[in-house]
Amino acid sequence: MIQVTIDGHSIEVPEKSTVLQATRIAGIDIPTLCDHPALKPYGGCRLCVVEVEGIRTLQASCTLPAYDGMVVHTDTPRVRSAREFVLTLLFSERNHFCMYCQVSGGDCELQNAAYGEEMTHWPLQPAWKPYKLDASHPYIAIDHNRCILCRRCVRACSDLVGNNTLAIENRGASSLLVADNGVPFGESSCIKCGTCVQVCPTGALIDRQGAYLGLEADARRIQSVCVGCSLGCGIELVVRDNQLIRIEGDWNAALNGGVLCELGRFQPLEDERERIETPLIRKNGSLQPASWEEALGTMADRLQPLVGEKGSEIAALASTRLPAETLHFFKELFAGKLQSKMVTSIEENLTSDRTTGVVANGELLESLKSADCVVVVGADLVKSHQVAGFFVKRNLGQNTRLVVIDPFENAMAELADFALKPAPGTDDEILQGIMAAIHKLGLERGEQTHGFDHRHISLDEISRKTGIPVQMIVAASQEIGTAQKLAFVFGKGLTKQTNHKTIDSVHALARMLPGAVVINMKGKANSFAAQNYGLNKAFELEGQQAIYLALGDDYPTPRLMTQLEDIPFIAVQASYVSPATEQADIVLPVEMWAEQEGHYYNLEGRLQQAHKALEAPTHVRSNLAVLQELARLLALEPSEQWDAALA
Repeated sequence: MIQVTIDGHSIEVPEKSTVLQATRIAGIDIPTLCDHPALKPYGGCRLCVVEVEGIRTLQASCTLPAYDGMVVHTDTPRVRSAREFVLTLLFSERNHFCMYCQVSGGDCELQNAAYGEEMTHWPLQPAWKPYKLDASHPYIAIDHNRCILCRRCVRACSDLVGNNTLAIENRGASSLLVADNGVPFGESSCIKCGTCVQVCPTGALIDRQGAYLGLEADARRIQSVCVGCSLGCGIELVVRDNQLIRIEGDWNAALNGGVLCELGRFQPLEDERERIETPLIRKNGSLQPASWEEALGTMADRLQPLVGEKGSEIAALASTRLPAETLHFFKELFAGKLQSKMVTSIEENLTSDRTTGVVANGELLESLKSADCVVVVGADLVKSHQVAGFFVKRNLGQNTRLVVIDPFENAMAELADFALKPAPGTDDEILQGIMAAIHKLGLERGEQTHGFDHRHISLDEISRKTGIPVQMIVAASQEIGTAQKLAFVFGKGLTKQTNHKTIDSVHALARMLPGAVVINMKGKANSFAAQNYGLNKAFELEGQQAIYLALGDDYPTPRLMTQLEDIPFIAVQASYVSPATEQADIVLPVEMWAEQEGHYYNLEGRLQQAHKALEAPTHVRSNLAVLQELARLLALEPSEQWDAALA
């Protein structure tokens, strides 16, 4: 710790703190525009200048390191004059007409900074040069009239997301925010994560879905968990009048640190599926509205005769987007009390990790941020689980090397140092070849497993089978074998295979190199919880006469719909109309993701709670409440110890 005096107050701050960080520790507010807690200090706007005794000129506090004995003044006439001058130049450079801006009135950091300096006008007239509005992007519009060139968006796109789409072209007053080489934003390499919008301090980057829907002061913020995939990113839901205005990343979330992908930020707001708001029973060939009492009573009457001493003739499937409490109760009701032989999730066995002795070092996803080599097998982190891809992409060309192994097109391959595209069906052979090459290079540090003898593997034979040149196999193996912080990532490209031998080989390779981390990307939000509850076996019907589908707000797969075709009785609890509900005999309306409470167990075993942000329509019930009422009508009492069963 070091001792610093700020505005007459002596405080202790950690070593390597900046002056801005020190003032925040002291509880002193200094206006900033280019600074953001999630970004590296930049020192561009000069709004945060302070006086330091012993230094002749004013200094940008965001980039100035604090030192022991330092004396800082943050509110002198000289400092205030400089801040007002900076703000005057910013307002006069572009067309900042606050009354027409979607973030004016409390949400704009430029406007707030001006009010903080007691500015009611600026003495310099604007240049009155009109700037175009780029509205080519499906989610984001760029209004150059309101841009202050702080470069927050550019830095976030590069440093947080690793996409490098945004940049500033030209110099001085002609500087302009551009995408790629000046193409329309909607035609650029943008991956639609929206991080740029969230860091923008003005109304220059406009969220097209949430613009003009109210001010920050009139909205509620609910911290929750994204249920888009098995990562479980921390989010904030911005709500007004029971309307979800926008979704933002939680900057304080340990897992994602504020970044989100398109699936987490924008797509949930674009869900235009027809909502189910009342129970439905099929009568005379069509679904008719019914009361809850009639629907559940009919359900119990239809299911009860199918339960016998040798088990039931009921099959049951649940969405892995449901909370852990619901999944556990579902399993206990159908597999436990009703003794159904076919109880699983709609992902079936696609996300199971059938190996033992998984290599891991604490928080798996955190390891991607510091790995010096990442090996991705059968997973495209550009198209799915994108935030994990951000962790890898933002360090490429710096501290991280990337090896991609995939027989099919993989967007990550374009970024890889080594992109191995073996012939389809030879994933396992290429992994065995890498193990053999590591052994021959003398880089093997761990154990041999599964009776695998590296000495008997011919790299020439591996090359012939896979189509990958021996030289490339050896070069990639050299990169993998010499890495000190190695991470293996695999996904559905392997888990959907009938033969899980390739997954075994990934783990065998990791065990050759102690300290390596193996990450199974799983699937949907609670895939790992479903796996731990035993809801991960393949869905195969054996004469069942009824199917209960706890779909929630999920989508039924075409394969599932095919399997439902000849079932005499189908019951579905769902939030939206779908092919499954259209085929059902009874439909029970349930809450969608933003209307429910519950826990989610992410791919690394991190248990997090999702909070309710919206009130469901009047006759809609929670997924868990529906199952509990059905159990009551069947005179059953399933265990509700959901958390103990996760271990």
